[in-house]
Amino acid sequence: MADLIPARDSTRARLVEVAAQLLATQGPDAVTTRSVAEAADVQAPTIYRIFGDKAGLLDAVAEFGFARYMEQKHPVEADDDPVDNLRAGWELHIGFGLENPELFRLMHTTVASPEGQAVADAGGAVLLERVRRVAKAGRLRVAEHRAVELIRSAGTGVVFTLIDQPRETRDASLADLAWAAVAAVILTEAAPTVWSAAAAAVTISASLSELQGFTESERALLGEWLDRIARG
Repeated sequence: MADLIPARDSTRARLVEVAAQLLATQGPDAVTTRSVAEAADVQAPTIYRIFGDKAGLLDAVAEFGFARYMEQKHPVEADDDPVDNLRAGWELHIGFGLENPELFRLMHTTVASPEGQAVADAGGAVLLERVRRVAKAGRLRVAEHRAVELIRSAGTGVVFTLIDQPRETRDASLADLAWAAVAAVILTEAAPTVWSAAAAAVTISASLSELQGFTESERALLGEWLDRIARG
């Protein structure tokens, strides 16, 4: 029985890679259970045994996409400039989407499986860590969660806009303009010498878990107050 498990995993991986390749080269209409089975040299019922149905196969392809995306994400290095690091994450997101348009579309339009959601959440955690480092440097002017939501929604929206444009007329400047707009909303020009209440609240909130002398309840209450100040 133990020998069957690696074989099943190997077959599953091959089917996912074949489906992802068909998606990339021929588009979503080409990804059928029959075409994937033929390209992977397996019987069609194998797909149903492993994935349940075509939707299960596509869920696995989306999970595969998020895993590939995470492989390209650079770790957050302590010596990196936090704002430059955040911009690098934006550029990676845009670049991955433009290089893998059909996979990106599937990743962001399908309902994620628990496994796929876990990988996607890991990517969100990296973005949050990047934003938190910006906040600790005194460069964030909005609450962390709002900055994360703005970056994710703007970045994904830009990719969808660009991949829907014909390659020959694609507006290559759109991603830079969108980043400039987001940065103007979430970032300060430099670490402030005179702090606004909102900027101070954001910076303190980023280090809330490191503050000593507070109970968990007190820390939670302080976090709520700081969030109110930041939003105000």
